[in-house]
This record gives sequence, C-alpha cells and structure tokens, in this order.
Amino acid sequence: MSSTKPKLILVHEPEKACFDRLVADGHASERAAEIASYLAQSTDLGQEFDALDEACRVRGLSFTPVLLDDAAHVLAGEDPATTLVWTLTDGIAYFRGGAAPALARLGGFKTIGADDALFALCQDKFRSGAVLGALGLPVPQAGLARNGQWLVEPPASAAGWFVKPNRLGAKIGIWPDSRSSDLGHALELSRRVFAAYRDDVVVQPYVAGRNVRASFLGLTPEAGVEALGIAFVDSGADFQTMADSLALYGETGAAAKAAGLYAEPELVAVADIQPAADAGIRAIAGRLMSGLGLRDVFSVDLRVEADDTLHLIEFEVCPGLPCFDFRAYCRSQWGLGLADAMAEAAASRLAS
Repeated sequence: MSSTKPKLILVHEPEKACFDRLVADGHASERAAEIASYLAQSTDLGQEFDALDEACRVRGLSFTPVLLDDAAHVLAGEDPATTLVWTLTDGIAYFRGGAAPALARLGGFKTIGADDALFALCQDKFRSGAVLGALGLPVPQAGLARNGQWLVEPPASAAGWFVKPNRLGAKIGIWPDSRSSDLGHALELSRRVFAAYRDDVVVQPYVAGRNVRASFLGLTPEAGVEALGIAFVDSGADFQTMADSLALYGETGAAAKAAGLYAEPELVAVADIQPAADAGIRAIAGRLMSGLGLRDVFSVDLRVEADDTLHLIEFEVCPGLPCFDFRAYCRSQWGLGLADAMAEAAASRLAS
C-alpha cells in the first residue's frame, strides 16, 4: 500500500494513444486526428501538472497524473481510504476514459465527479436526450440515422433540423451545412458522418437562440446551483464545427494562436442581460443534480432565446477544464486559477 498522505490521482487518456489505436482500427489518419483532438484537454492540462502538484502540496495532498492505460495497475497499489480519483477524459466509444471511474468504484476509491453510469450516458446523445426528456427537461426531441437510414425518424420542424454525431465528443455539427432544411440532406449528412467517423447522427429540430455554457466546480460539498457560472459564449457563429473545435485546444489550437487565427469567444454573464433565463438555467441544473446525479464538476450547454425560452442541448461530466471558459469561471466564481481550484476541490472532497 502507499503512504497514508492523502493523494489525488488524475487519470487521463492522451491524444497520441487514442490516435494510434484508431489508426490501428482502420480509421484514416486525418479522421483519427480529428477524433483524438477531443482529448486535447489532456494535452493542455499536462502543461500544468507542476502547478497542480504544488497546489496539492500546499493543501497537504500528493498529486499523481496517471495515463489511462496504466490506471488499473496504479490503483491496485493505492489505499482507497486516502486516495481520490479524478477522471479527466470520458468516453465509451472512440475514447475510453469512462473505464476510470468504473475502476475506481471497483477498487472502493472516492471519486471527483458523477458516477460511472453517467460517463456512459453523456457520450450517447440520443439515449441521454431520452433520459433528459423523461426528467421533464427542455431538450429537443431527436431522430437517429445511420448511414442514410432512419433508426428513429425526427419530428417535423418548420425551422429545419440540426445534424450532429451521436457519440463523437460533443454538440458540434462537423460541417458548415449541418443545419439542414430538408430531411434528405440530413440523411446525406448521416452518410458522410458514417463514412468519416463510423457514427450515427442525431437529427433534432433546429432551435434558435444564443449559445450558453453553465460551468460547475464544487469547492465544498455544500456547493449548489448558486456556484454555477452561466455565460453566453459568443463566437460569431451560429454553431461550432469541427474546424472551430480544432482551433480551440491542444497542438492544433496552439498553432492557430501562433498564426493569429484564433480568437477566444466572448463570455457574457447571462444574469446581466437575461436574469430570468439565468434563474431558469439554475433550476435545470438543480434538476440535473438531484434527478440525474451530476456533482462535483460538470458543464451544461444550452440555447437561450431572447424571450428566455431555454433549450437544453447536453451535459458533460468531463468539461474542458483547461479551456478558456472554465478558467474564466474559476477566476470569477472562486477567485482562483485552475490548478488551485482543482486542488481545493480535491482537498475538500477528501476531507468530506
């Protein structure tokens, strides 16, 4: 067993390991690189491991970053009574991070974040949407298509539809034409997504409004919806594409910054402009925490219309911690940089 000093173990899946595995499985190199880019927060946070180590040390913790492939071996040598496991990257399909909280539960370790069942649910947008709808939350209804064939037909929509991969990372539409005015085009997009990424597509009625991100990190066990940071994320585009995503994170994002091709989207507090919408989003988050089991660290993406109508798009159990919006949240809500906020949350969780 390890020493009795409390320890934070951060489990992460690197981009390179994912890329190599995808290529070995027959994915084209360019597509594999795009898929693996969703793990860029592992790349970005790696630059702050020394800061995390120091932030943990001053709070009486030791810090150990662990590669996902080494997690089972490392955890086997740790003491569950004094060890906290924080899983940085999720995944059940292209990515495998969802195995880490399951390993932690198997070994009896405390964890930061939701239980392993939600790590699986959040990565399947069609299934998670069905659960969110059953909880009475304002999530758009969805159809599901695979390679040009409907598995579930989408509802009618006068405003058209939005087409996005079902399991690939997030809410992005991949291409600029992901907003579709006819279902024939939606099926064509499903063929393109299947050919490029081997994924189904979710087809939802297009919903208007501005993009909003609600971020949460519980620095104390008592933290609730009052600790949410809720902001409009204005990038100048209606929705994010794969190209937009690549410009935000990791090595591709660093290259975009160096070339002057990157500009952080503007963050504006929703409460400053639409306080009723802010209150509604906090109510939704409260329902997600009580009814679904979100805790410790998560994010929620929404669309907010000018009349305060809310559309819940998705939740994430592994938000992009090193991303600009989560850093801004840690500064504004907690007055801390990312490393100190993470260490403080870990110390509080261990103490509880």
